[in-house]
Amino acid sequence: MVRGAHYGGACAVLLAAAVALGLGVRGGAAQLDDKFYDGSCPGVHKIVRRVLREAHKADARIYASLTRLHFHDCFVQGCDGSILLDNSTSIVSEKYAKPNNNSARGFTVVDDVKAALEKACPGVVSCADVLAIAAKVSVELSGGPRWRVPLGRRDGTTANLTAANSLLPSPRNNLTMLQRKFAAVGLDDTDLVALSGT
Repeated sequence: MVRGAHYGGACAVLLAAAVALGLGVRGGAAQLDDKFYDGSCPGVHKIVRRVLREAHKADARIYASLTRLHFHDCFVQGCDGSILLDNSTSIVSEKYAKPNNNSARGFTVVDDVKAALEKACPGVVSCADVLAIAAKVSVELSGGPRWRVPLGRRDGTTANLTAANSLLPSPRNNLTMLQRKFAAVGLDDTDLVALSGT
């Protein structure tokens, strides 16, 4: 986690969505490596899996919600965790963008995952990677296959409400507009269907 940053308090669909987000969307990264935390926080996936299983007991939709949260993060400024930033004197949160407001969910579960990781590996795992790992583990816990997700994303320190309002897919967008928005971040029609399904 970046010091000073604030973070807020069917299987095939999830797989396609998570793969598209984990590998195909720009931003928030230097050189990504699937072994990034193997030495510094070797239990990262087990910790995330444990917290998500607990969360699923109370909320059967949480796996899809976490995949969607990662999707919405990646569409604005890249996969940098900026969707997690709260309002402050210098930040207007993306949480309140029209496509997110009263729609994006799972923030408290992300907080729980981050707290568990901070206890095990203080100051090691970025919030941006928490979102990526949570989406990957959500696919696995939904019955999908396992794969290693490239990690090493850096946390953003700014949010962009204007970009979130204009770039994120909206239920009011027609098909042509949705295709344009997905193409702008390197995603195709299959990704559009998969991510819209989550």
